[in-house]
Amino acid sequence: MSNHHQVLIVGGGTAGIMVAAQLKLKRSNLDIAIIEPSDKHVYQPAWTLVGAGTFDYDKTIRPESSVIPAGVTWIKEYAQTFDPENNSVTTTGATYSYDYLVVCPGIQIDLDGIPGLKDALGKGGVCSNYTDPNYTWEVIKNFKGGNAVFTQPTTPIKCGGAPQKIMYLADDYFRKSGVRNKSKVIFATPGSVIFGVPEFASTLNKVLHRKEINTKYFYAISKIDPERKEVHFRNAKPGDNQCILTEDQGIGERTEGDTAYVIPYDMLHLAPPQSAPDFVKNSRLAHQEGPSKGWMDVDKFTLQHNTYGNVFGLGDVAALPTAKTGAAIRKQAPVVVENLLTLMDTKAVGKGQYSGYSSCPLVTGYGKMVLAEFKYDNVRDSDPFLSKFVDTTKENWSMWILKKYGLPYLYWNKMMKGKM
Repeated sequence: MSNHHQVLIVGGGTAGIMVAAQLKLKRSNLDIAIIEPSDKHVYQPAWTLVGAGTFDYDKTIRPESSVIPAGVTWIKEYAQTFDPENNSVTTTGATYSYDYLVVCPGIQIDLDGIPGLKDALGKGGVCSNYTDPNYTWEVIKNFKGGNAVFTQPTTPIKCGGAPQKIMYLADDYFRKSGVRNKSKVIFATPGSVIFGVPEFASTLNKVLHRKEINTKYFYAISKIDPERKEVHFRNAKPGDNQCILTEDQGIGERTEGDTAYVIPYDMLHLAPPQSAPDFVKNSRLAHQEGPSKGWMDVDKFTLQHNTYGNVFGLGDVAALPTAKTGAAIRKQAPVVVENLLTLMDTKAVGKGQYSGYSSCPLVTGYGKMVLAEFKYDNVRDSDPFLSKFVDTTKENWSMWILKKYGLPYLYWNKMMKGKM
């Protein structure tokens, strides 16, 4: 196997496979290699449904070998360091050189990011669809009442809407199982609104009201105490040093000092803190300072690296001011492909522009979904064709069918083949 490739792709997830497949469809003779250590490829968007007992976990996983495009070399090793000045990447096995580099290794879970998280997760009612959706379903299924707390960290996360989606499904299940009347469902978020795009936030606020969910804004999780079954928060409101404790509503919340508050839990679901993989974070390819420190430094429109012209970045690892979703990658991959091929041919980046499009299929209950599509600056960007038939700002059964059946089919049979 050669240690030099025309195009070297770091990451064999959604982004890496889409870029490789689209490049091969456009130029079959390209020498492309993918560095990817895992032998499994996961369709993680379905894990929300797995956590609610309405999707088979095993059907979210396929062999990585089944999605590697024909003619693409698979380097089954871990990337360790980048040397962009010398156009090389060192792995656990060797050093590989390239003409063009595409970096898309995804995002890593940081279980050390919250004190107590590592010890608490996966037992005692503390669960996360991001790590083990099967355990989430066990917790929801066996919940007998009390406080069900749903929360998320202050870091960027995969699909920012996911922590509330499982909450809506859990609420539905609690009603069906007869325990909702002796339960308090609490959503504690460090954010200031339920969703950043006003058209979709309006619908979600109605869902929160209908489901009688106790919603707490500017609550940033700071610690989990699994022995006492309590979750601690700090006040995340900018410039506010006063605790913003709201009406207790029977949940047993208490303050600690001036700016901390504690909620007892019987069930706790959270998105763990997340970051760029260490080998990106510690490299010259990442932002060195500022709010995007550690994330891949790329132009938000062309996805070309801001320092190294023969390097592109996309997917969850990229410092882009939009949601980190597979839908975003579906719009990013063609931009990278167009701009990379033009760069090969003309020594200048192409005209491909990424608008910041992302999509969050916001499941609001069994059989209900809001399809939130948006672009940079939280501007609604709903598909014009789909919008002729469905008001995607509202809860729809047809969108639930899309989520449960349509999107998995399109992922495996179209996106992974480079055909959309």
